[in-house]
Amino acid sequence: MTEVPRLTIDALGRKCPIPIIMLAQRLNEVPIGSIIAVCADDPAARTDIPAWCRMKLQDFVREVPLPGGGSAFHIRRAY
Repeated sequence: MTEVPRLTIDALGRKCPIPIIMLAQRLNEVPIGSIIAVCADDPAARTDIPAWCRMKLQDFVREVPLPGGGSAFHIRRAY
């Protein structure tokens, strides 16, 4: 069973690093262990978001393609 994100950040149409900045600003809005989805269509997000998760010791869960283009990147808040 796939967890439903507790928070969804709409960064569609924004160029990196804006989706990562939005994620960093809002990470503390969810409890530890919760999933945040960052919706982004900048191709750089595919590498930048998982790299940010590794650097910040957060858990990158998966990438989900969106019907209208782009992806929802699921991150689990680790701390």
